Amino acid sequence: MKLIVDIGNSAAKLVAFDGNEPIEQIKTPGNTLEGIDNFTRKYHFTRGIVGSVTDITPEAGAALDALDFPMMRLTADTPVPITNHYRTPRTLGADRVAAVVGARELKPDENLLIIDAGTCITYEMVDRHGNYWGGNIAPGMQMRLHALHEFTARLPLVDADGEVPGMGSDTETAIRAGVLRGMKYEIEGYIKSLRAKYPSLQVFLTGGDRINFDEGIKSITLSDKYIVPRGLNKILDYNYDKK
Repeated sequence: MKLIVDIGNSAAKLVAFDGNEPIEQIKTPGNTLEGIDNFTRKYHFTRGIVGSVTDITPEAGAALDALDFPMMRLTADTPVPITNHYRTPRTLGADRVAAVVGARELKPDENLLIIDAGTCITYEMVDRHGNYWGGNIAPGMQMRLHALHEFTARLPLVDADGEVPGMGSDTETAIRAGVLRGMKYEIEGYIKSLRAKYPSLQVFLTGGDRINFDEGIKSITLSDKYIVPRGLNKILDYNYDKK
């Protein structure tokens, strides 16, 4: 069994993997990794990996160091099973690298666009030969909703759940439709643009945000909430097998 720790901006995921398959996932505060002791007592882990988009706090680091099995830390120097063409690899988030590797684990030999909707929404492109050409970063759903409230004098903070009309009939629906339909059109625009170059493009949607579109985006062909943990698991195995 392997322990996969994915520390994001707002929380951490602890995932137990048996081979290539996730068995259980829990969420915990990323700054403390509270609950990791109980989780690791539940399974017989022999190794693990941690990927983080933030600096690991002393509390979280101590929790990881206290484990009785080796925990690999994903860094910019860690070998990964893709060819990385990003010009500044040391600024590339662990979650972005892992998402690409995880998608290729599920769909090898395909041209892939991976859309990860979380605190930020990221778009990553990897071709069927394993060349990662980079990606884009945009504000996520909650960031957009909060920005409209915090950077204006009178606009309210609107919940993402609710009516999403074509055009808003009041301020609440205007904000919700503006954010959610804007994200939908943004996603569809990326897919359309990349499909012009890669007609057989496969599109993954993952991430913590459940996007409340009034209708689905038919161009999204695959959905898997474990894309990033799958990628971390693959990176762990890739490095373990090289020893």
